Amino acid sequence: MRKWLSICLVITLCAGIMSGCGNTEGNHTHGGNTAAENGGDSASAQKEITVATNSESGGLDPSGMIAITYLAYSVSALDELLTYDENGEMEYRGATSYDVNEDSTVWTFHLRKEAKWSDGSAVTAVDYLNTITRSLDPACGNGYSNYLFPIQNAEVIYDGEKPMEELGVKALDAYTLEFTLQTPCVYFLDLLRLPVYTPSCVKYADAVGSGWDKDPKTSLSNGPFCLTEYVPEQYFVLERNPYYWDEDKISLDKITYRFFDDQQSMATAYATGEVDVATALPANIMEEYAGQEDLRVTENIATRYIYPNLNNEVLRDVRVRKALTLAINREELCDTVGADTEETVNFIAKYMKNKATGNYYVEEADRPFTENVEEARALLAEAGYQNGEGFPELTYNYPSLEQDSDTAQVLQQQWKQNLNIDIALSPQELQVNYAERRAGNFELCRMNWTADFADPYTYLSMLLSNSTYNCSGIKDAEYDKIVAASDVEQNMEKRNELIHQAEQLAVGEAYYIIPLYTTKSCNLIRPSIQNIRQIPASGALEYRYATIVQ
Repeated sequence: MRKWLSICLVITLCAGIMSGCGNTEGNHTHGGNTAAENGGDSASAQKEITVATNSESGGLDPSGMIAITYLAYSVSALDELLTYDENGEMEYRGATSYDVNEDSTVWTFHLRKEAKWSDGSAVTAVDYLNTITRSLDPACGNGYSNYLFPIQNAEVIYDGEKPMEELGVKALDAYTLEFTLQTPCVYFLDLLRLPVYTPSCVKYADAVGSGWDKDPKTSLSNGPFCLTEYVPEQYFVLERNPYYWDEDKISLDKITYRFFDDQQSMATAYATGEVDVATALPANIMEEYAGQEDLRVTENIATRYIYPNLNNEVLRDVRVRKALTLAINREELCDTVGADTEETVNFIAKYMKNKATGNYYVEEADRPFTENVEEARALLAEAGYQNGEGFPELTYNYPSLEQDSDTAQVLQQQWKQNLNIDIALSPQELQVNYAERRAGNFELCRMNWTADFADPYTYLSMLLSNSTYNCSGIKDAEYDKIVAASDVEQNMEKRNELIHQAEQLAVGEAYYIIPLYTTKSCNLIRPSIQNIRQIPASGALEYRYATIVQ
């Protein structure tokens, strides 16, 4: 998860040596500094950039608890079977081709034989199978495990009802991986970029939480960079993987990710030259750097929203959830929070495009609801709380980040003014907020979801009864049925109708979530750093092909 999760990275120098990703001494090019300033000529200089990222959260195991730290690491350190570039063209990475049967239930991937782990050993089918099987143990705590459920028997294995031997994934040989699905899944190829489908070296990657993932000796990578140092709560370093199959296209030598507690500290670190890239910065940075080359504003494919916990007796009443939703003035909220926010009443991200039509999904859908304070007050009265009297004080949990703190204060004020109810605010350290939400320990909780793949299922799936990200007690058989039908519908027009129907039910009828706004990412990047790509699925920045131009 990001899951709003804008990804920030850091790249420093270093050449790989024969044993793998080792440290070497030499001349460095840091961001925009010249080789001469670093004591060497341009031909021998190694290239580095430093990128700020949010405070440490989660680990680096694709089968473990996924959060911002993993997302920053994985885009440079791990290769998926395949992905899609900015133009929507398929890009093969771990695989070189695939075959699919007539009814789209058996997918066979032919792996790249020249792919190597960062210790020089071969990446084989069992390494992909290793991540998948470990992710199907509920104890792993991986929120992406349910994205394996299209695979035959995956869900019942996760629920402990069948043995792993009956899983519909087979390593036919060292370089052939076969998936058998329960039913056709129209977005199956999009799922392959998720953590649970990426490989983990079977030689070292064992139990989740054993520590192998943050130890450079055992945390092997199959992508352009590999882990060489990890200092908890401070930074981690990636260096160029000399065994990478596409190594000729990689320009940078080292990636260091520095952890920061808040957005303003990241902006300050950029201003003082401590980092070369800082992403997801406060909106005021747009004004401060207006007209300068450093500023790059990108649209996130993300939705910021609130989970009401249906296990709470008050919030179990749909009239209360609807009242809370309709009583928010989102235009006023965004004006107060900052220019990097834009109001939304949808769950599916505002800037997610429909591949079939080229339009944004939200443009093709009816508005789920319209804000209306008078209606909200009437609903609350109907639920037994005339003018807010007798309404218990609810607590709103949120990460103690600047944008979320500002949002919480506006919501508290609006709910008091419009409904005469008191909401207590509970700011939490990011890691604590994740853990409490996943455990269901909340009444109202801030949530942000940045798309993991370019299909609305990345949103709709989170509210399914069996979703590992469903932490608010939603159990809606009708909703599950509609989403399941959309999974197998190959007529795109009919599928779109089902998608809109599911969102309308969840957001405009049952009010399972309270949408707030979408975000823009305000980023600062040294002008000398070129060829940074934007991941089309999420809008996040990718640095694997970045170069430094003097």
